[in-house]
Amino acid sequence: MTDRLAAFLRVRFSEELEKARFASGTVTQDPERFGVAPEDAARHARFSVASAEVRLALLEDTVVPHLGAGGEAGRTAEYQLRLLAAPYVEHRDYPHE
Repeated sequence: MTDRLAAFLRVRFSEELEKARFASGTVTQDPERFGVAPEDAARHARFSVASAEVRLALLEDTVVPHLGAGGEAGRTAEYQLRLLAAPYVEHRDYPHE
């Protein structure tokens, strides 16, 4: 189950990163069209992309390597995985047990 859930999250987080990059590029190219100041658009763009990058890095660098490990590390990794997945439980592709 954890392998399927990790793969599911990898896809979701990668999609969110691409969406953040696209939206950031769109808004920063013409911020007035969206009713925001250029500096606010740039700041929000950096935040959106960085947030998406951090979620993906958290999954890949600190959760996935410890999945299936014995003891406290394995339990913590599985708990973190489930916390990261919680907002997606209603997603049509969520890998329910």
